[in-house]
Amino acid sequence: MWAPYASSVELVQPERRTVMTRGDGDWWECGVRLREGDRYGFAVDGGEARPDPRGLALPDGPHGLSAWYEPAGFAWSDDGWRGVPLEGSVVYEAHVGTFTETGTLDAATERLPHLVELGVDVVELLPLASFPGRHNWGYDGVAPYSVHDVYGGPAALQRFVDAAHAHGLGVCLDVVYNHLGPDGNFLGELGPYFTDRHSTPWGQAVNLDAPGSDEVRRWVLDNARQWLRDFHVDGLRLDAVHELHDSTATHLLEELSRETDELAAETGRTLWLVAESDRNDPGTVTARGQGAEVRGLGLDGQWADDVHHAMHVALTGESQGYYADFTGADALPKVLRTPFFHDGTYSSFRGRRHGRVVDPGTAPGSRFVVSLQTHDQVGNRAQGDRLSGERLDLDPGVLACGAAILLTSPYTPMLFMGEEWGARTPWQFFTDHTDTGIADATRDGRRAEFGSHGWDVDEVPDPQDPETFRRSKLDWSELEREPHSRLLRWYRDLLALRREHPALRDPRLGVADASWSDRVLTVPREDLVVVANLSDRPCRAEGSRVVLAWEPGLEADDGSVEVPARSAAILVGTRGGRP
Repeated sequence: MWAPYASSVELVQPERRTVMTRGDGDWWECGVRLREGDRYGFAVDGGEARPDPRGLALPDGPHGLSAWYEPAGFAWSDDGWRGVPLEGSVVYEAHVGTFTETGTLDAATERLPHLVELGVDVVELLPLASFPGRHNWGYDGVAPYSVHDVYGGPAALQRFVDAAHAHGLGVCLDVVYNHLGPDGNFLGELGPYFTDRHSTPWGQAVNLDAPGSDEVRRWVLDNARQWLRDFHVDGLRLDAVHELHDSTATHLLEELSRETDELAAETGRTLWLVAESDRNDPGTVTARGQGAEVRGLGLDGQWADDVHHAMHVALTGESQGYYADFTGADALPKVLRTPFFHDGTYSSFRGRRHGRVVDPGTAPGSRFVVSLQTHDQVGNRAQGDRLSGERLDLDPGVLACGAAILLTSPYTPMLFMGEEWGARTPWQFFTDHTDTGIADATRDGRRAEFGSHGWDVDEVPDPQDPETFRRSKLDWSELEREPHSRLLRWYRDLLALRREHPALRDPRLGVADASWSDRVLTVPREDLVVVANLSDRPCRAEGSRVVLAWEPGLEADDGSVEVPARSAAILVGTRGGRP
């Protein structure tokens, strides 16, 4: 174990303690053989036993001992698996604890046939790292190498990935390298894992550029390698990379990109990295060493929230907060041509200019992951409102329009679990902190935040209330009822059409000359045209044939089609609609 701050270190097992010896680079060693399931930890300077900073299993949580797990012992059946490229794929975001009633990886495995029939290509799991308590979004994890025991531990993740590959699905894991949670984080006792040189919304930054940072960077890089190599994960989604503060000449992300490419060549599998970033910086996905004005970090994709914001405003009419920047008539057409609405333009929400222009020649649309809903955009509303939930309660036809816009865009679409059938269940912010002080601070902070935005604080669910977690679980029985089953068929049909027609997944930027007038959106896609009528009255759209329509029975009449109010259609044609 690396522990430069220690004067002495002991390996602690239930029956004995073994003195360790300081070696090169402040790595402490001892000659003890651990077998599968053996409990162990480390005591620094005679203090309490702490779990292994690189431990894979924590059966008793972050305050208990680690359990030895050897990932090489798993019997994989995916020898022929070569991965799923990000380009051309559709991603499905899921939280293991609320995806099924049981809330385990094995239970999620039983739902993989649903994802295959739906037509997505990759399932993205929210963070799995261990945290105190039973349920949490996962962004308060404190043991990045581990898999939360309630979800089934590391063996369950290997079973899930193996089964997903057998179904032809890739797996992406959401990982958090910008901070650790507040409870059970003992790394600061061992060495300079954190630094005061930078700060984040969650406290001290992970040390990527201060003294002692070489080993901390290696700890992060080896963690990514573990998931991609030992757990056969196909991609990683990197949380909030704008909070990875690194002033070195080679940014951590560039280093991670290079090592991922090397591992892909070594294993013969397609591997990729997607960043969450609010910078609107195309350099994130520009190839390493390319770009005259932009230093390319070489990641394969990044989230593009501007596309979500413009679609959300068009569908809901909401204009509070950052949505205020997207109320203009040019917002929706622009984000269907280029992923950043703010590309050096003024952001009223930020009070400054934001972003920079994307060069279509160096960053195709497939490198930008876009969505109608995500865990953040749903869960960070006071009540965890889905577009289809009780509060927003959008008409099914409006939901169908949103799906048509998303799934025919030049980007990599991502669905949030349950979106495909218009789930009514909310997805709220839930925690299970075992430290009462942290629990109270989380509850009070949540209410203060929404109170400052004008919400009634009595309506903000208590994150610590078990009912908040229970309410957020998907209700799979909804699939058997209307309008859910109809919406699910629509998503399946759209995804099938997207696979069949290359024009609908064409990643070239700037070629979709979208028109948005009187709440009717028309988007030419080569020989097809997508019509999303969000208005309250029918519109006529030029087209010689109906390829797919939300409302049944639509037919072309003398070169045009009447598209009903609050509905969508995909036509053979080259021109748009008029109310």
